[in-house]
Amino acid sequence: MAATLGLSFWSVTALAEKASSAPAVTLVGFAVTPESPGADTLCKLQVEIENRGEHVASQLGFSVRINDQELAVYGNQLFMYPIEPGAKATIPLYNFWSTESSRPMPADGKLRIEVTLTEARWFDISTDEEGVEVWQPVGPVGGLPSPQSRVLEMAR
Repeated sequence: MAATLGLSFWSVTALAEKASSAPAVTLVGFAVTPESPGADTLCKLQVEIENRGEHVASQLGFSVRINDQELAVYGNQLFMYPIEPGAKATIPLYNFWSTESSRPMPADGKLRIEVTLTEARWFDISTDEEGVEVWQPVGPVGGLPSPQSRVLEMAR
């Protein structure tokens, strides 16, 4: 009986530790439209972010790779969308072309897309006595999630 209680205690403790190591800000997924783009097609990219933390999450940085080529536009951009604690938000990122001169139509007809949340910061947002919104930085979000990937079949 004592061995069973001990084992149960350690199992619960291990589960609690695993749950606490889960990212507080998660890249739930992303969507690309159209889902089967042809060559030279303008594609729309949106991500869904979940905030499980105790502060507003914002100042989001992303990395987007298409067929293993990083899109340079994300290198110096931060998205200032406030995501409240306990909320999910859909955030539009930059549109992209399915093919470009530097990224021709893949021979296998597959568009491999990888999105990574590279940085985020915690904020407390309030309104001062004059009605002005004040963003007070709290600190960086640690333990950001792993990249999300999708493969789209391109129309020929």
